[in-house]
Amino acid sequence: MNRPETATEGWHCPAERTLDFLSGKWRPMVIFWLMEGPLRFNELRRRLGTITHRTLSRTLKEMEADRLVKRRDYGEIPPRVDYSLTHRGRSLKPVLQAMEDWAQTQAERNRGELQ
Repeated sequence: MNRPETATEGWHCPAERTLDFLSGKWRPMVIFWLMEGPLRFNELRRRLGTITHRTLSRTLKEMEADRLVKRRDYGEIPPRVDYSLTHRGRSLKPVLQAMEDWAQTQAERNRGELQ
């Protein structure tokens, strides 16, 4: 891992920036579900399970501000809005895949230790 000689913009490790984009309980799961394609708010909420309307709304607004998610308003009545990943959001796929691979490896090791 490359280490900068001095911390710039408050970042001490390059991975901190990635972790900042993935911080919070819901962001990785929102990215996971939107990898399949655009989803409307209520469909995304159903897939996430126990998330509240307010929390999902706030999470999507933050992710939109970070340019990870794009909100598309069709300007129809009744309102129709969907959310999709931007190029920047899709670029996190290998990071999430590496996290999944690590979690599966750890689960297998833990099973082996319990036997």
